[in-house]
Amino acid sequence: MWTVLPLLCAGVLLLGAPASRAAAPLASASETFHFRSWMAQPAGVLRGPGAPSAPLFQHQKAYSARELPRRLSTFLRRWREVQAHNAANSTFRKALNQFSDMSFAEFKRKYLWWEPQNCSATKGNYFGGVGPYPTSVDWRKKGNFVSAVKNQGACGSCWTFSTTGALESAVAIAGGKLLSLAEQQLVDCAQAFNNHGCQGYGRWAPDSLSALLPLRVPWGHPPAKGLGQHGAESSGQQGGEGSWGQGLAVRRAGLRGGAAPAGRLLAASAPAPRRGLPSQAFEYIRYNQGIMGEDAYPYRAREGRCKFQPGKAIAFVKDVANITMDDEQAMVEAVALHGPVSFAFEVTEDFMMYRRGVYSSTSCHKTPDKVNHAVLAVGYGEENGVPYWIVKNSWGPQWGMNGYFLIERGKNMCGLAACASFPVPRV
Repeated sequence: MWTVLPLLCAGVLLLGAPASRAAAPLASASETFHFRSWMAQPAGVLRGPGAPSAPLFQHQKAYSARELPRRLSTFLRRWREVQAHNAANSTFRKALNQFSDMSFAEFKRKYLWWEPQNCSATKGNYFGGVGPYPTSVDWRKKGNFVSAVKNQGACGSCWTFSTTGALESAVAIAGGKLLSLAEQQLVDCAQAFNNHGCQGYGRWAPDSLSALLPLRVPWGHPPAKGLGQHGAESSGQQGGEGSWGQGLAVRRAGLRGGAAPAGRLLAASAPAPRRGLPSQAFEYIRYNQGIMGEDAYPYRAREGRCKFQPGKAIAFVKDVANITMDDEQAMVEAVALHGPVSFAFEVTEDFMMYRRGVYSSTSCHKTPDKVNHAVLAVGYGEENGVPYWIVKNSWGPQWGMNGYFLIERGKNMCGLAACASFPVPRV
């Protein structure tokens, strides 16, 4: 077990700070005790105002003597932030968690996309109908359709967990068993679909095509002459289901057992190159002809060489539905009628310490160019007159509501309707 550095005193501690910096906050005996308890927490429960009621497992912290004052200073600010927020009238509560010793700059660098995404280039091909739809949906309660919450670690790979979560559910709902798919394959192998590993985003880099096999060509961009699927010789044309340039050929009537609900899927023109999103990861899986299971391709939270083995692929994508930008009602329909939906939104500092309740924010943007985190909507409902989405995160089950959070629905909160999508599985 890691050795926890003792604090300088058990009572009141005033952190020394360079003259060029603002003085660190004064720690009370209670705050010092909670910091020491939080640092050493291997399991169990932190007690006191603002402390989570669920066990914490990842707080075994060890700091150098030089780092300790900075971490304590940050922790004190988080502790007081939690207390002040929870004393106010808000629709959600905050609590200490595994991020309580981090500045927002460090948190962004480790857990979010390095730069905001711009979803405006995503071409919508899913247009919602007029309803009516159920007043509430929770795919976790419909059967074995939602996999366990996972933890992305200090890697900006949230987009991979949103992608695998959506496809895992889609395959299960379509009649297959609930799988656990390989996020690491997406981290290592999907670069030419403009998804960039732990950075989460990337600008279009055509030179990367020559280095990536089996297939690494973005949707709508035909392979160069001489390069077909898995390196086979090709004239640049390819027919049959999923052919190049075909776009989305599946009609909504064929998505669920031949049913034909109100909305529709229309063929979409090829999108311009854009930064990494679950929709692009779905396209990678589609043209790569599959994704492996997590047991065969374990997650490492760092980028590595692509080790995809076609013979071990266990899940496949037939097509991708991109919901029209800012059409949150179409998201409701998609979740109600098809299953969990991937989306991205802008995480701001007030989201880090979320514990429970319906999150809303006045500090985030609703524009498509600011989103920095991808997650999975597994349902929706209403609490105390406030409509919400039920969202699966990828920061482990110790964060939030056992790894989930609720976010206000119907207001495009933090840009959540900017770039939503879901896969149509091939089973």
